[in-house]
Amino acid sequence: MNSLLHETILPTGQTLQIAQGDITTETTDAIVNAANAHLQHGAGVAGAILRRGGPTIQRESDVWIQTHGPVSHSAPAWTSGGNLVCRIVIHAVGPVWGDGDEDAKLAAAVSGSLHLADELKLGSIAFPAISTGIFGFPKERAAGVMSSSIREYFDKPSGLGLLRLVLYDTATITAFEKAWYDHFGPKR
Repeated sequence: MNSLLHETILPTGQTLQIAQGDITTETTDAIVNAANAHLQHGAGVAGAILRRGGPTIQRESDVWIQTHGPVSHSAPAWTSGGNLVCRIVIHAVGPVWGDGDEDAKLAAAVSGSLHLADELKLGSIAFPAISTGIFGFPKERAAGVMSSSIREYFDKPSGLGLLRLVLYDTATITAFEKAWYDHFGPKR
């Protein structure tokens, strides 16, 4: 079970949380997968989601690519959750560090995922620390970009009631806690 570390309720009514644990066990309506543009889920968060969610996720991803082509940063794909507890997996393409314009690409992946969740009329969503693993995005910088994008998104009305950041390791948690304080006020 994932451990809740911090929670903030925004003036607009949304609950934002930081939890430590495994995103593949989340009970939110959707989880976000840190994907590549071709939705080949082999390593990192994507590999963990595929291992737990089963081959249905990869089959549906392959159909998405055949139908729509490669996924962009700002327009994520989505599939069922397969064997996961969540109903939907939103496949957000995060930037590879060193490819250029990384901050804007990460911000687009976060806002695109939130827009898609609203389009799908979801009530809750869980995010990993997108691009901070095998894509090499520095954790502190990613934490700032993601927190800023989340804050900006929820300045407008949204049907999402809960957003949870599910983080795995201590270094990532530390980076996101600092960004959390900077964007959402004192830790609670």
